[in-house]
Amino acid sequence: MKILISYPPLRSQKGYPTLGQNRQFQYFREPTYIYPVVPAQAATLLKQAGFEVIWLDCIAGNISYDQFIQAIQREKPDLIAFESKTSVIKQHWKIIDDIKGLSPLELRNGPKGTVPKVVLFGDHVTALPEESFQNSQVDFVLTGGDYDFLLLNLCNVLKDSGPTSDLEPGIYYRDNGQIKNTGSFRLDHDLNLLPFIDRDLTEWKFYAYRNGNYKRMPGTYIMSGRDCWWGKCGFCSWTTLYPKFRVRTPEKVLEEVGILIEKYKIREIMDDTGTFPTGDWLRSFCNGIIRRQYNKKVYLDCNMRFGALAYEDFLLMKKANFRLLLFGLESANQKTLNRVNKNLIVERIIEDCRLATRAGLFPHITIMFGYPWEDYADALRTLELGKWLLKKGYAYTMQATMCIPYPGTALFNECKEGGLLRTMDWDDYDMKYPVMETSIPDKKIMELVQGMYGVSFNPEFLLRKLFSLKDIDDFKYALRAAKKVIGHLFDFGSLKTSH
Repeated sequence: MKILISYPPLRSQKGYPTLGQNRQFQYFREPTYIYPVVPAQAATLLKQAGFEVIWLDCIAGNISYDQFIQAIQREKPDLIAFESKTSVIKQHWKIIDDIKGLSPLELRNGPKGTVPKVVLFGDHVTALPEESFQNSQVDFVLTGGDYDFLLLNLCNVLKDSGPTSDLEPGIYYRDNGQIKNTGSFRLDHDLNLLPFIDRDLTEWKFYAYRNGNYKRMPGTYIMSGRDCWWGKCGFCSWTTLYPKFRVRTPEKVLEEVGILIEKYKIREIMDDTGTFPTGDWLRSFCNGIIRRQYNKKVYLDCNMRFGALAYEDFLLMKKANFRLLLFGLESANQKTLNRVNKNLIVERIIEDCRLATRAGLFPHITIMFGYPWEDYADALRTLELGKWLLKKGYAYTMQATMCIPYPGTALFNECKEGGLLRTMDWDDYDMKYPVMETSIPDKKIMELVQGMYGVSFNPEFLLRKLFSLKDIDDFKYALRAAKKVIGHLFDFGSLKTSH
């Protein structure tokens, strides 16, 4: 059986789509490619099980739609699988129907041609699994975040022509025109049994350079766990995929880091676990990095929560050569942090940024605007805190976006029940303009987002950045960051005409 795992081309004048391995979705003027860990894990599992696997990321590989269709006609896969998300699901429905419309004669690889079966997975189809069957000719939907395990199970059943009773929970399928499923997905797979990702199979170099997080390149992504040990933030789309937190052992992750350093010559690793494990796990991992002297060879980055670490933890992470810590600030208003269930007090934001910086780490903060219950004064308070942290050097870099309520999240359910959704056209859920009702005019929200990126031109911020440059890597990183900032200013530079 031949399986094609793909990110099909997406047609848009808005920019480059950030689809793979992303909890949010945006179109960027400057391309950013994130190595998609779980799909890559799926490809590796299938290859290890004896399937013929083709990796075709048309977004990162800059492959046109005609080339994508030609690849299907040339390779004649039995099954095509790809990740989707709310803002591109309608495009994916059209692509699926295009695939299903291919002539069997064009796909002939035996006595008669066979049109490939198509599988969707990701947070949107997990929240609304039947929707894609109603709007496209998709054959299977895999729900939950362990779609690497589920895809292997599905392919084994199809290969052996086994009964649907052999399918694991969480799989939706068609049966004589009816949509059926195998029950609710379960996150009971042992992550420590996963093989190390075949990064050559999954074209790791496509994602090793065009990513703004990396100071040193080539860089790559790993995941020590799935996904966040808090896992209750009301806006996070991956809470739909991973309602339960699991981790690999520190020893397993250390072994993977060693392979990345020795085999692939990786210079920076981003661990994209929703929140990096803390406590004894963190200490064991950091001490293992130091003991193996990996801290002399590679930078480490990770996602972290405010309020999760003490100063001693920050110091240990610095010793292990952690560099960038990504913190979700989201809002400077306590009422908003409470309402989106961040389990965070505002004062801890400032304290942790100071402590991390004092330890020699580089906090990256993420901020959102456009909450329905915030007025302009609330939003301005968030802007001012973010700007202050950056100007004072307590935050190193930042990302500002509009808050989008993804299906399956608590925020989406609240807005839908409260009549706060302006539209249910999924094309509009791409952060190009607000989709929730708010008292703040749309133009003002866009200006707030732009205002965060505008701090990059503040003299105090620029001087601090200038004096922080210590080597050629710092200089190159600063130039790449400046290019990204200018791109983001244009990303949020215009409003949809209907708003």
